[in-house]
Amino acid sequence: MILSFDKIDELEVYLKSKGWLETNEVLMKVEKPGEGNMNFTMRAYTSFGRTFIVKQSRDYVEKYPSIPAPANRAVIEGRFIEFIQNDSVLKSFMPKLLGLDEVNNIIITEDLGQANDYSFLYNSGQRMSSDDLAQMVAYISHLHHSFRADSPTPEFANRGMRALNHEHIFLYPFMEENGFDLDNIQLGLQSEAMLYKKDQELKSVVKNLGERYLADGPYFLHGDYYPGSFLKTDSGVKVIDPEFCFYGFAEFDLGVFIAHLKMSEQSEAIMDSVLLNYKKGADFDEKLLNQFVGVEVLRRIIGLAQLPLSLSLETKKELLKEAKGLIMNNV
Repeated sequence: MILSFDKIDELEVYLKSKGWLETNEVLMKVEKPGEGNMNFTMRAYTSFGRTFIVKQSRDYVEKYPSIPAPANRAVIEGRFIEFIQNDSVLKSFMPKLLGLDEVNNIIITEDLGQANDYSFLYNSGQRMSSDDLAQMVAYISHLHHSFRADSPTPEFANRGMRALNHEHIFLYPFMEENGFDLDNIQLGLQSEAMLYKKDQELKSVVKNLGERYLADGPYFLHGDYYPGSFLKTDSGVKVIDPEFCFYGFAEFDLGVFIAHLKMSEQSEAIMDSVLLNYKKGADFDEKLLNQFVGVEVLRRIIGLAQLPLSLSLETKKELLKEAKGLIMNNV
């Protein structure tokens, strides 16, 4: 089954065949629920007044079809939601899983309504509320420590998605010739990026960090913990899109999160409160955390996975310089 906005009749037949629509329930319309990168996603409306989200993952990135990606990532997302169901705290943060089809890489989830993600934070002057931040930190802290395991389940090794992420975080941004002209993003950014692409010492440290990312660790990670994975709803913050989940090191999730607070120019008090409220394990490594913060800043500014940042070139230069300092500190 290949999902399409143009084949609503076929989708209705499919949903009924899986028992996800009642026999006399009609699929009225489908629409795109928001801007997504990885998967084909639609909101479905039925004659019973129900809405739900249908997501299918294919063997390429939906926004960039030329980039191959593991086709089973929606199934991994569904398994993640199933895995945390016995934890009332985490369960309250996530949409309910209504159906999972491993053969077609399709999941059906609860519709959380006409909610926006937190990408608005990248707009100049937008601020994260302390209440929202507290919820985001509570979720990730609880996830990491509730499912800590010295011998992680192989079900969440997620090697394919980690390999994809590894390429776009630790390799692609640092290639001198990768076919992506950053001057098309912002004039002058390409020459600035070359300072880091040609820095062999920096690239050596980043290579080691990439190997650390690929290594298994004891903490269950969301794997893509940034503003695009949070929804602002009437019932508080919700967390979505855990398809990059894996067992690794807590510093990665936290580093990505803090990096995006930096790039969205949140206050120092907001960023300090993350570490103040996050439950650190005895093995927490602040140096590793800072290095992951730095790598995420670098890859988002000079890599392919660009953000809608409303930053001047000078501000980006300062961020890149700071990011390098975080990576190289005490190396």
